[in-house]
Amino acid sequence: MEILFSHERLEAYRVAREFLALAHGVASRMPRGDLRDQLERAAESVLLNTAEGAGRRSGRDKAKFYDYARASAEECAAILDALSIRELASLERVLAGRVLLHRAVRLLSGLSRSALRRSVA
Repeated sequence: MEILFSHERLEAYRVAREFLALAHGVASRMPRGDLRDQLERAAESVLLNTAEGAGRRSGRDKAKFYDYARASAEECAAILDALSIRELASLERVLAGRVLLHRAVRLLSGLSRSALRRSVA
């Protein structure tokens, strides 16, 4: 019997989880420092805020955490740009990460809108 939490049913969570794995792989090949730490924190924030949003009962609370997760995904995209400019990550990894983040942002935007509509109805 498989036990799933509410957040594990969300495609946005699965995408965030996949991005976190990619981000960890990129970070593990980087020198220690602010950009590496920021990437890991922001990638974890996408995952954790998505899960927290799924666990909230009120639509406004859900939307707030989905918005936090979306903002962290946007931050991750900017970090990937910085890594690319500084030649700290391969173009292949940067592009793969951007694809995942773009999908996460779209999914999280939809979850936030849906949660807000339910809170007004």
